[in-house]
Amino acid sequence: MKLLALLLSLTLLVATHELGHLAFAKLFHTRVRRYYIFFNWKFSIIKAKKFGGKWHFLFFNSKTPDSWDERNLAPEDQNNTLWGLGWIPLGGYCDIAGMVDETKSSDDLEAEPQPWEYRTKPAWQRLCIISGGVLVNFLSALLIYGMIFAHWGTDELPLRNASLGYDYHQVLLDEGFQQGDIIYAIDGKEQYDFSEATMSLLLDNPSSVTLMRADSLVEVSMSGHLLERVNKERVKTLMVPRMPFVVRDCMVGSPAQKAGFMPGDSVISIGGKPMPAFSDISPALAAAAGDSLTIGFYRAGVADSLRVRIGEDGKLGVQLESDLSRLFAVQHVDYTFFQAIPAGISHGWHTLVDYVSSLKALFAPGGVQNLGGFGTMASIFPKQWDWLSFWNITALLALILAFMNIIPIPGLDGGHIVITLWEMVTRRRPSEKLLDILQNIGLFILFALLIVANGNDLLRALGLM
Repeated sequence: MKLLALLLSLTLLVATHELGHLAFAKLFHTRVRRYYIFFNWKFSIIKAKKFGGKWHFLFFNSKTPDSWDERNLAPEDQNNTLWGLGWIPLGGYCDIAGMVDETKSSDDLEAEPQPWEYRTKPAWQRLCIISGGVLVNFLSALLIYGMIFAHWGTDELPLRNASLGYDYHQVLLDEGFQQGDIIYAIDGKEQYDFSEATMSLLLDNPSSVTLMRADSLVEVSMSGHLLERVNKERVKTLMVPRMPFVVRDCMVGSPAQKAGFMPGDSVISIGGKPMPAFSDISPALAAAAGDSLTIGFYRAGVADSLRVRIGEDGKLGVQLESDLSRLFAVQHVDYTFFQAIPAGISHGWHTLVDYVSSLKALFAPGGVQNLGGFGTMASIFPKQWDWLSFWNITALLALILAFMNIIPIPGLDGGHIVITLWEMVTRRRPSEKLLDILQNIGLFILFALLIVANGNDLLRALGLM
């Protein structure tokens, strides 16, 4: 399910990205020879092209017939694009006539520049064409967030509404945090949002953090090495809300069902020892595997207890309530359509800023080990299909794709943008041979990044990282 969700998400992102290039190319009467989703090495799953007044299709085809070549078509059909679906789901491309890119070198261009080619267009038009993919990805992310807000609204758990506090990774425990603490302020600035507090801990290198501990405030001095340790130890999650142990359902024949537990029961003690959080209760049950003990709980606001024989696996055999709105004072916000659009734009912009800020972690010691490839991307999708999660992740990946493509690496859109801007400023155009060299350098960098990122995924899967 994770791989299916990733494939669908990447297909949408690649399709819209390449459509951005195609739309601007068509706007400026530039010929687009091929538009492909996925790569078509050796053969294509589908090819389609309109000429002679009707659409023509080829399935599982390895060679396009000469009759489809634009040079053999009537003048009114020569500008028509061949649409294709490849079989290697690693991206896609838009073959724009007269452009040196990943699909062709300068040797593949026409001997004489043609008026319908990319290279003969004014620099400002070429800048629009090459920026089209990034622009569409960015705008589509904002649109998706807006549609999410319009359809689902938002559920937010304010930082201090996690009534049981938070469980912290060892890197924060070593800084002086304790399980159950709630972050109150960072460097004197009060904190209310979970994501903002997490980003501030990682990226602002704070000198002190004020924590709510029981009924008092405690100030912890930070070492200044948090980000370095997070990178070195490949920490994925710094902190999570301490979840109460609330029964959603009991499995048939489980120890919980036999003892008389019911949906809605909230466990608060094990063997007479108060334990309100799942992170405390779970190891206590595991330690009592095969034994009988008394479990205290609340049912409809009334305290009670049951004697339970724990299973040999150290579990009660229950499904736990995971809906935050049923466990904490979650703030739900509904939006009208006209409220959702600006809210989506604001959320998308702040998400992009947070993502770009987080990239500084890659340049800290051990940061390269945090790079991930397709396996890492698939892992962020839920195991079971959920449309809200799918669209949220797709919008995030659209922002990431837009930003990564604008980085000035030759071969990426950003590299072409920088070259075009240089031409506009200096009024000197790079030679096509130089563009070939830059393109090859860019492809080498991209392949190296792919190898490192997906190599990290493989080492993690083998337990070597």
